[in-house]
Amino acid sequence: MTANAVAAPPSAARADPRLPRPGRIIAIGSGKGGVGKTWFAITLAHVLARAGRRVLLVDGDLGLANVDIQLGLTPERDLAAVVRRRVKLREAITGFPAGAFAIAAGRSGSGALSTLDGEALEHLIAELRGAASHYDCVLIDLGAGVERPVRRLAACADALTLVVTEEPTSLTDAYAMLKLHGSDAPAAPCAVVVNQASSRQAGERTFATLARAAAHFLGRAPAAAGVIRHDIRVRDAIRRQSLLLTCHPNCAAASDAEAVAAGLWEMLVR
Repeated sequence: MTANAVAAPPSAARADPRLPRPGRIIAIGSGKGGVGKTWFAITLAHVLARAGRRVLLVDGDLGLANVDIQLGLTPERDLAAVVRRRVKLREAITGFPAGAFAIAAGRSGSGALSTLDGEALEHLIAELRGAASHYDCVLIDLGAGVERPVRRLAACADALTLVVTEEPTSLTDAYAMLKLHGSDAPAAPCAVVVNQASSRQAGERTFATLARAAAHFLGRAPAAAGVIRHDIRVRDAIRRQSLLLTCHPNCAAASDAEAVAAGLWEMLVR
């Protein structure tokens, strides 16, 4: 880990009986791009870290990675080097003091994930699991789509969180991911976050539509992780390459994200 890596929280936090076992891995997917998945992954990492959790955010989209871009970072090492076995994952982890969490960046434009063979993919997963033991929570920001590498990374996680919007195409693609994930990891819990909702009620209706379809056709309905309302301050934070809870801590989207994070954490504790 690089010199500016985030330190673990105080030992008292580790004695909290409500903490799940160390190394819980949450994959964050969407089925399609453009729903705010990466922003949500970053914000979730920040909220959990503010609560004293040791968090590692992994940019699992090696071909179109943008966690580092949204945060204005230029990491010296990334997951492409890990996949090529030039470094261990722990050597590619960079601390992000502004958010109090750690990051393993991808490499935009490399196309590495889409071309990974089975052996390279399993090597990356083994590295992720090894690093996870040093954190309370590891968040994997998956790439969009349902290609084999994305599905495999989702299946290796303890839980999957899907980010959707009110757009019909978002729901269709999320349903496809639910279906495939149910086949790949039938015992893993899955939750849905409705992002950019026009209102809380509209977001709840959007979730209900997806949940009904999943229950009827798949026999498995996802849990409701919550609704994040549309907020122009989200775009402002992204444009400034900063964290929403730092720039606009009292805005609607920040409040919603904190509630969603608390709900997801409770799901892990149970």
